[in-house]
Amino acid sequence: MPEAAGPLLELVRDAGDTLVTRMTAQALLRRKGRAGLAVVASAPAAADRNHRDGICTAIVDVLSILSSDLDQAAEVSEELARVADDHISLGARQLLHIPGEIDPVLRPEGRGAAPGPGPA
Repeated sequence: MPEAAGPLLELVRDAGDTLVTRMTAQALLRRKGRAGLAVVASAPAAADRNHRDGICTAIVDVLSILSSDLDQAAEVSEELARVADDHISLGARQLLHIPGEIDPVLRPEGRGAAPGPGPA
């Protein structure tokens, strides 16, 4: 819901508690939607260092499990990097650099996953 963006952004930027920042960002990213990613992308522009760290930690926590989630977030970030809102586009461009630093645990077969150890 569009009217939820403001309150969610305030939670991500919670001045009193970086745990609220991290948990809210994780929840928004787990929804795998454009609106949630837009809130997370716009938050670092007005966040202090501790909150930016919490947001980055949330991004890594959520997007380091499934490669498909990482791929989808990269696609949405590319779209958001072209929007008119400066905070969202700047944050989305920053998010585009993060996937190169994440090595997801689970990948579909044949997509770069290293083979597991053979039988003992």
